[in-house]
Amino acid sequence: MLVLVLVLLTVWAVASYLAVAGGVESANDRLNRRTRAALVPQQGLLLSRATNILLVGTDSSGTRARAGNRHSDSLLVLRTDPKRHRLAYLSILRDLRVEIPGFGTNKVNAAFQFGGAPLAIRTVRQLTGLPIHHIVVVNFASFRELIDELGGVTVDVPKPITSNRFDCPFATQAQCARWPGWHFDKGRQHLDGRRALVYSRIRKNQLDPSESDATRAARQQQVLEAIAGRLMSPRTLARLPFVGGDLFAPITTDLTTGEFMQLGWVRFRAGRTLHCRLGGDSFGGYILPDEERFVVLQMVQGRAAPQPPRPGALYGSGCLTGGGLPGG
Repeated sequence: MLVLVLVLLTVWAVASYLAVAGGVESANDRLNRRTRAALVPQQGLLLSRATNILLVGTDSSGTRARAGNRHSDSLLVLRTDPKRHRLAYLSILRDLRVEIPGFGTNKVNAAFQFGGAPLAIRTVRQLTGLPIHHIVVVNFASFRELIDELGGVTVDVPKPITSNRFDCPFATQAQCARWPGWHFDKGRQHLDGRRALVYSRIRKNQLDPSESDATRAARQQQVLEAIAGRLMSPRTLARLPFVGGDLFAPITTDLTTGEFMQLGWVRFRAGRTLHCRLGGDSFGGYILPDEERFVVLQMVQGRAAPQPPRPGALYGSGCLTGGGLPGG
């Protein structure tokens, strides 16, 4: 009996690895040489060295792309710090006014439109001073399919939300005209792919006019953490031989199978999570960077104690530990 169990476990492990490796290989093939060249080579293993991973969320395969609009929908740097057993999520508000190499000043999300992932990497590196070792580009057109493949995700909604009207779920214009918008109750709830994507993209809450792109960035961090937790769940691990390849369909990345395994272990070992954002003050459709951003970058690197955004700063830079949501 024991021999049979060992044989089955071995078959499962091999099948899981092959399925995941096939998906990762396809994700690697989608990354072009210019993007790889823009990355800073990793010195050592993710298991032992601090690593900065740029996550770019884009809807570039949708109608906006067909209209020539390839703005990144979100920019986030994940910093792993295995020596401190810590993860840090750094959201960069997409309306932040920055210097884009070769294109002057503009909103940071325009870098992806002007020069794709390579320019987004250079812009974020110039803005933060952080070397970008790896990149993950998430195609939101397939994002919901990934979450559905995982069986949905569970998030703790901090307060009730009724969104503005977007991605109307009804078939007719008359129905959409009467529809008040997406609604989320306060508290823990399980979301399928569509609702998880909607939750992560809401910018305006009719029940709280103070919400903004800053709270939207916080929700994106929340959903990303929920996905990471779901990926490591026993249910997903048991199904890896069957779904391993599909999990990587929405992404383009340079991370190898071995590096994803290391990243999973670093996340499992992390005892603390830091949620940060780079923001500033709203002016003329832009967010002008504030002075606090310099301290935030020190916080992300573990060189300063976490501090929240200054009181009253709707888009201000800052960090919170644990399950806190900057601006949420």
